[in-house]
Amino acid sequence: EVESPGRPGERSEEGSAERGPGAAFHMFVLMEDLLEKLKLLSYEEEALRRHNMRPLSRHYFALPTNPGEQFFMFCTLAAWLICKAGRPFEQPQEYDDPNAVISNVLSELRSF
Repeated sequence: EVESPGRPGERSEEGSAERGPGAAFHMFVLMEDLLEKLKLLSYEEEALRRHNMRPLSRHYFALPTNPGEQFFMFCTLAAWLICKAGRPFEQPQEYDDPNAVISNVLSELRSF
């Protein structure tokens, strides 16, 4: 939504009308899809148990609850998926520099 130029404080529905009424819930659908795919790859047994982590909820990445924890979970899953794809990749640690971790993940993904 964008503030309407004609009336201060009034919101324009233009942005959400273009995407449709279900656009606000799209991220929840994507998260549920992601979770199903991770389950098919046995992420609970292979990735989570190794790091003593709890399974993801249906909306774990769709709602910003604890950005530091969510970032670490994302990096852990990204590293696990890269290794699962047959590439050696060092598992990031919780207190590693976030910029360096993301840079390493992106670099590895570009090389695919």
